[in-house]
Amino acid sequence: MFDNTQTQQTSTRPASFLANVSPARRGKHKIYIGMAPGVGKTYRMLEEAYSLKDEGFDVVIGLLETHGRKETGQKAQGLEMIPRTSIPRGELTLTEMDTDAIIARSPQLVLIDELAHTNVPGSLREKRYQDVEVILAAGIDVYSTMNIQHLESLNDLVARITGVVVRERVPDRILEEADEVVVVDVTPETLQERLLEGKIYAPQKIQQALDNFFQRRNLIALRELALREVADNVEEDAVASTPQGQFCNIHERVLVCVSTYPESVQLLRRGARIASYMSAPLYVVFVANPDYFLTKEESLYIETCEKLCKEFEGTFIRITSSDVAQAIAEVAEKYRITQIVIGASQRSRWQILFKGSLTHKLLRRLKNIDLHIISAEKNKTPIVRQ
Repeated sequence: MFDNTQTQQTSTRPASFLANVSPARRGKHKIYIGMAPGVGKTYRMLEEAYSLKDEGFDVVIGLLETHGRKETGQKAQGLEMIPRTSIPRGELTLTEMDTDAIIARSPQLVLIDELAHTNVPGSLREKRYQDVEVILAAGIDVYSTMNIQHLESLNDLVARITGVVVRERVPDRILEEADEVVVVDVTPETLQERLLEGKIYAPQKIQQALDNFFQRRNLIALRELALREVADNVEEDAVASTPQGQFCNIHERVLVCVSTYPESVQLLRRGARIASYMSAPLYVVFVANPDYFLTKEESLYIETCEKLCKEFEGTFIRITSSDVAQAIAEVAEKYRITQIVIGASQRSRWQILFKGSLTHKLLRRLKNIDLHIISAEKNKTPIVRQ
């Protein structure tokens, strides 16, 4: 729950002046995010706003887009709505959210729909999220809504999934800087039912939506993106606020440890399969001994591993250390690894007895990380890549 202890303020100064005032505190931002239109983001936002109003908080609607949805429109009744500002465009007069009027009204909380919206040309700011930043800077809390496909870093991926290039986008930092992010989630089947019942689009648009953006496979992929994005934010926040070594990661991350042995390529492929099964990012590490110079053949092995890692869209990490186990442990901690893949020891029993095995050393250093020891067939022939 936000700290809404700010008292209501009034002023006779011009609203444009108020936009430049630096308040004692910055407003807090809560974002309701979903996989697609119609999941109920705006309705959920209104529900929570009503609960706060019943508790005595000063809540207003800064901008609401019902898109003709009766349930949403009915839910908004009873909340004060800030009138929009008019912007002339040739013979037309268009309207946008009145940011200065919101700041002059100075509520404790303002509701603002469709964060990714692009303002009408001639507005003070190009994007609605920029208006939200001004309102937050004025010390007013904001509840806002957006869909996952509008996130800047996911733009290319969403285009590949849906075939639709999303033009209105929100920088990732807006989501990262938000004080709270809530996923409003329904199953793809439920969303399609809402669409068929006419609760999302007008009847003439329903079939077109089902044949394009609202295909089940698209909705499944977008839903996963929304859930993963918020899980990432939760994990980042937890890592930042939890004492070192006491936090269990939410996402799986796979680290493959390669060496100068030819079997490393087999090991990397196995690790890539494990990462694929888990839908996890892949990392590959090679620890170079500072006192040992690689032969041409050994350098080729490592180069092959690096190229293969890139083919699997992984991250290749090359570090120099005389303590291999410690170096791997440090990489695992830095990248919050959950699964480590190593090959069976190439040392003789006598060497393991006197010097210890890498496996045992890692087990002593690692916490809450699974260790996969992969046995690979020895390959004495050089690796040649065409």
